Parts: sequence; structure tokens; C-alpha cells
Amino acid sequence: MELNEKVANFTLQDDQDQTVHLTDFAGKPVVLFFYPKADTPGCTIEACGFRDTFEKLQKAGAVVLGISRDTPKAQRKFREKYDLPYPLLADVDETVCNQFGVLKEKNMYGKKVIGIERTTFVIGPDQTLLQIFPKVKPEGHAEEVLAAIQSHKA
Repeated sequence: MELNEKVANFTLQDDQDQTVHLTDFAGKPVVLFFYPKADTPGCTIEACGFRDTFEKLQKAGAVVLGISRDTPKAQRKFREKYDLPYPLLADVDETVCNQFGVLKEKNMYGKKVIGIERTTFVIGPDQTLLQIFPKVKPEGHAEEVLAAIQSHKA
């Protein structure tokens, strides 16, 4: 994924078992945040940050989509538990994770595992990649993304 390149369309199921395509949001900036696992501490902080900043992101015209390898059912439970106002997409077969290159080798309790590296992509209204936030720290991240969207609009 290179900045200013067109982002290829993708299709995933959301937490309501609805089919979602990236092209559904043509004409709006899209915030695509990849997180390792629903309802884990860091992911909850990040997801709730986007929840708390959601109104401002909407005012800026942005669509927010969270993606992890969890099932639609796990995504639904996570969304309902924290009252998240945006869809969570289930990438169970890792197709979109691979498309965006977010699967990385990590160390879990001394074992090497492949998992999602917390990464956010800002995609422009014309589906070009505007910004990448690699190795995201969950605290304050949503405000950082909002500032990026506002600066791209200016």
C-alpha cells in the first residue's frame, strides 16, 4: 500500500452479517482501523476512542470502520458491549488484512505468532490512500486521525 494510490475494493461481513464493500463509501473519507482482537484491553481503548470522537469524525464527513479477524458474532458482542456507533468488519479469512499488509510476526508470552499490527488507514473520498498510522498507540489515536482528516480537507 502506497500513499496516493487507489485502494482496491474489498468485501467483508459486518457485525450485523451484512455485506460491506469499500466502494459503498465512495465520495467520503474512510477511516479503516485494524485491531488485533475484539474486547481486549488495547482494542477496547482504541474502539472507545473512535466512539467518543465519532460525532466529530462524522461532522468531518468521515466513515469509521473497525476490522479484526474476529467472527461477525464476536464483533457484534464487542460493538454492543461498548455501544460502538460504527460497523465492525469480520476478516476471518484474513483477505483484507493481507491486502493492507497488517499481519506481522509478534511475540506472545515468548512465542512467535502472526497477528494484526494495530494500524489505521485514511482513505480519501476518491479511494486513494491519504495516510497510514502504523503501530498505533490506542490512547488519543482517534483525535490524531480526526486532525489528519481535517488537514486533508483543508
